[in-house]
Amino acid sequence: MRQRVGVLVGGWGEESDISIKTGSAVISALEELGHSARRIIAGPGLAEALADARVDVVFNALHGRMGEDGRVQGLLEVQAIPYTGSGVLASALAMNKPFAKKLFQLHNLQTPPGYTIRHGDIPAAEELHGDLGFPCVVKPACGGSSVGATKVCAPSQLAPAIRLACRYGGKALVERYIRGREVTVGLLDGVVLGSCEVAYRSALFDHRRKYFGGTQYFLPPRLSAQRLGNIKAMAAIAYRAIDCRGYARIDFIAGEQQNDQILEVNTLPGLTHTSLLPKIAAKAGITFPELVNRILGLARLDCETKAADVLAPGRSQVLAAS
Repeated sequence: MRQRVGVLVGGWGEESDISIKTGSAVISALEELGHSARRIIAGPGLAEALADARVDVVFNALHGRMGEDGRVQGLLEVQAIPYTGSGVLASALAMNKPFAKKLFQLHNLQTPPGYTIRHGDIPAAEELHGDLGFPCVVKPACGGSSVGATKVCAPSQLAPAIRLACRYGGKALVERYIRGREVTVGLLDGVVLGSCEVAYRSALFDHRRKYFGGTQYFLPPRLSAQRLGNIKAMAAIAYRAIDCRGYARIDFIAGEQQNDQILEVNTLPGLTHTSLLPKIAAKAGITFPELVNRILGLARLDCETKAADVLAPGRSQVLAAS
């Protein structure tokens, strides 16, 4: 069915350039599919721009702060415009890495130990660090695309790395560095599509490596079937724990000591032709336009999802009684 689709691009954060690339790829796919796609630049006056656009649905192609953390989702809820990706709460939880880690732990998912620290507490960093040891990874507590992330190998590097991470939101997450293979799992409507191993020669799979080359991809990852099955099962649990919907990409470290650990949930992963989720979908036999169309078909409002959740148990009880 032909729809008028507003594609949100740009945004307020440091990932706006990646959002524009995602948006351009999505618009091309939507037009190929016969939809009417309209680019909507996210920024000041977004509420008015959405009202003026008169679209049937929004394809959220934003990344990072404001666009991925529940705030734009809340605006779309208020304006009653169905949108792609996770809802308000799930978006906020996934973007806030410290809170997401607490949820992982509640669901018995291993995740690297660590702590959070605000910019004003940097003088106490050594005391807070305690026996966490080195190397460690320092990154923004709320952020994506590995912007502001640093691998720290010595105590003298800790404060500068925290200072850098705090530039993106005011709080940093410090985690123990786990040596191993980086694996990401793609999900569509709660179903695991597949996985991909990301290999690189730098200290971290940082922003430059993600988007400007120097990376190898292995589909499937170079792991045993048993370990890969374990990681996929963990991904499905994390997806449900955060209450994601639509689609997501979940990142892991397959540790050298056979300890698979979850890093984070990406509720709006990149959707360019070279992004990880489309690579995983292609391996599963799903073309890029088909992936975009299936994501669009899952667009909804939080209230629609909750209504379905509430009604379903009642229907089951009626059937059981009859």
